[in-house]
Amino acid sequence: QVQLVESGGGSVQAGGSLRLSCAASGRTFSRYAMGWFRQAPGKEREFVAAIRRSGGWTYYADSVKGRFTISRDNAKNTVYLQMNSLKPEDTAVYYCAAAATYSTNQNEYDTWGQGTQVTVSS
Repeated sequence: QVQLVESGGGSVQAGGSLRLSCAASGRTFSRYAMGWFRQAPGKEREFVAAIRRSGGWTYYADSVKGRFTISRDNAKNTVYLQMNSLKPEDTAVYYCAAAATYSTNQNEYDTWGQGTQVTVSS
């Protein structure tokens, strides 16, 4: 089973950018669809973006569409989330997750990273 470690979180002003990385252990990374989710204080965890195993298909939550880009490098066992034009409402702990099949439903994901904090100030 793959293990996931996120990095790249931090504090940024509104309008700024961050790139999150999620490094996977093991040699089976390319077998998994990958997703990014986030959880803001006092709120439930929500879907952000997902990418197929090959990287040929992506899907985004409406709240981030046009601002965030998910990508993956199977040779490096890493999935990325490029976040541009950040807003204060993007403040949350961001998690990457792995699933056997491409999905926007977090219940389909059975492996999760520990999360990385993103804070956007106005």
